[in-house]
Amino acid sequence: MIVLSVGCTAPTTATKETSATAGAKIGEGITIYAQMGGSSGGTAVLARELGAQQAEKDYGCKVNYQYSEWQPDKMIAQFKEALAAKPDGICIMGHPGVEAFAPFVDEAEDAGIIVTSGNTPLPALEEKYSKNGFGYVGSDLFEGGYLVGKTIVEIGNLQTGDKALEYGLESQPERGKSDKGAHQAMLDAGLDVDYIEISPEVDGNATLAVPVLTAYLAENPDCKAIVTQHGAVTEILPDALKAAGKKPGDVLAGGIDLSPKTIEGIKAGYIYVTLDQQLYLQGYMPIQQVIFTKLYKLSGLDVITSKGTVNAQNFKDLEDLINKGIRG
Repeated sequence: MIVLSVGCTAPTTATKETSATAGAKIGEGITIYAQMGGSSGGTAVLARELGAQQAEKDYGCKVNYQYSEWQPDKMIAQFKEALAAKPDGICIMGHPGVEAFAPFVDEAEDAGIIVTSGNTPLPALEEKYSKNGFGYVGSDLFEGGYLVGKTIVEIGNLQTGDKALEYGLESQPERGKSDKGAHQAMLDAGLDVDYIEISPEVDGNATLAVPVLTAYLAENPDCKAIVTQHGAVTEILPDALKAAGKKPGDVLAGGIDLSPKTIEGIKAGYIYVTLDQQLYLQGYMPIQQVIFTKLYKLSGLDVITSKGTVNAQNFKDLEDLINKGIRG
């Protein structure tokens, strides 16, 4: 129970100090570097970007935004750049994995720089430095991917032996867990699942996935479903299916994240399900984590932002927010 007591008392020293600084925002003077992922305003980036910008505005801190075209090597290089600048905190994305990040996170922690992660977890580093503010805001990647694979089987009434394709990034140690989850769900349902690894070129420019997928469909005309856990690839799945001469419902598409183009794909009947990661929170909360740790010595929080999917039956309530970039 929380009890509030209201009365007229003489102001204490603490009250006077609070009043004197009432116009200040608590994050003023705090500098943070934040990794956003692909490119500014891009698919699976905009909502995260808007969330981080809102946190910057709310708390008055200074945020330096970094964009990597989703390339793990570039994320490591950006971390080194941030480390050299000696900020108060660095918000990273865990795509490169624990082994790649560990020596540089260790260096940052030794220097008193707060580090926290979003979108893709780094469990060993979170466990090691949680007391110093290292948290995680994002999906349970395997479970999120599994939910998409399971849902597309159920919605599409797919049967044992039906052919499906998982098109993903399973080679990436942490990020790949999402695709592995979707892949495993379809295997568990008895589907005959092929796998194609997304190339670095497609990872940075999803339109290059169209010829890859049309070639696969030409060789596998009996394919019943294509699933990916790459947000930018998700929104081009209808383009690939159209280019392959497929009509809505011929091949069921499942993916991740929300964008206006992905919603158009749902409306058109090509995309059957997509995971809602609530990326706005993945932008806002890591900034908040650094500030709260810096000021109040709070330990790292582990926040799972995705528990559900979006499909033709439930997208309408979100459409306006998706078009504004807030839900992505």
